[in-house]
Order: sequence, then C-alpha cells, then structure tokens
Amino acid sequence: MAKVHPNTTAAASTDGPPKTSVVPKEDGGEVSLTVWRKSLLFGCSGFTVFDSKGNLVFRVDVYGSAVGALVLMDSCGNPLLTLRRRKMSLGGTWLIFNGEDAVDPVYSVERQVSLRHGGVLAHVKPRRLQQGGGGYEIRGSYARRSCRVYDERRRAVAEVRRKEPAGGAAFGGDVFRLVVESDFDACLAMALVIALDQMFG
Repeated sequence: MAKVHPNTTAAASTDGPPKTSVVPKEDGGEVSLTVWRKSLLFGCSGFTVFDSKGNLVFRVDVYGSAVGALVLMDSCGNPLLTLRRRKMSLGGTWLIFNGEDAVDPVYSVERQVSLRHGGVLAHVKPRRLQQGGGGYEIRGSYARRSCRVYDERRRAVAEVRRKEPAGGAAFGGDVFRLVVESDFDACLAMALVIALDQMFG
C-alpha cells in the first residue's frame, strides 16, 4: 500500500499555530472532540479525531516504529503542526512547529521530572516573542485519561476525559474525549495530547 503523505501545498501561518475555526463549538462555546488512538490507514499507528457530529477533523499517521516527527493534519491531509523530539532529551521534551517546518519552533513541551511538583505532567512554553503569555501547565494523569491544561491564570483551557459509552461495552483508553475552551486553539490542544502520548503512553 502506498504511503499517504500530507498535502504540503497548503500554506501554513508563521505567526503561531493555525486556528481551527472549522471545528464546530458546542453550546457554551467549547469544542468537544473524540480522540481515537488509531490511524485509519492500514499498517499505521497514530490518531484519528472526530468532532461532536462525527466529522473527521484531525489525523496523525505514523509509518513504522521509528518516530522522528509526528505531523498533525486536518481531514484532507494538510499539515497543521509537526512535533519533533528534541535531541538528547530522551523523550522528555517535544518541540511544536508550524506546518512541516523543522526550524523555529512555536512551543516546547517539557516533561516534569521533579517529584516535588505533585500532579504536574508537563510544562508548555512559547518559543517566540509574538506568542506572548507565560505558557501552560498540564496536570493530572494521562494514563487514566484525566488531565487538564491550565493557563498562567490557573484557568483550565483544555481537558482530556474518559469517554462514557451511551450503552454497551465501555471504551478503553484508546478512545477518549478532548474538550477545549472557546478561546484556546483546538489544534494546539491536540498537539499537546500527542506529546503526552509520547511521554506517558
């Protein structure tokens, strides 16, 4: 089977992560996504993400076991963000780039290593002056699919939750919800989930 490559003809913004206004918001303005920890392509691992209406909004397709870069794409295969493991970090730090860029990251996601900061999983730091703000902190347990992203004002802007079945068999850890507040970028939120999965999955 031929590999499906992202459509690199789509122009990516250089001023920060692309805004995903195409993702429909629910009542109250939040975005509710269902994350499936599986690629739709045969023989690939990755993620498939649907909105509340069942429409495909994001995808990540990983070929083989070696992970050099993880490309978050929209439903058409256009690259939105790329995550690359920082060299010599032993998986502890991931860099987020616009599109398929390999230089000038927009964010870094650093795994918390000190045991003194109970409940903290990772710190998200802007890498560009125009990004502004004091970054974000991720707390909780990704393994239990129960964690939140907090901004510098200690306000939860995104949350990973277990997905409760409407009936029948319960979902495992490979299917869960990602709820994003209206003023936080759903694309960045999904990139943080990918980083957490590499750190703790």
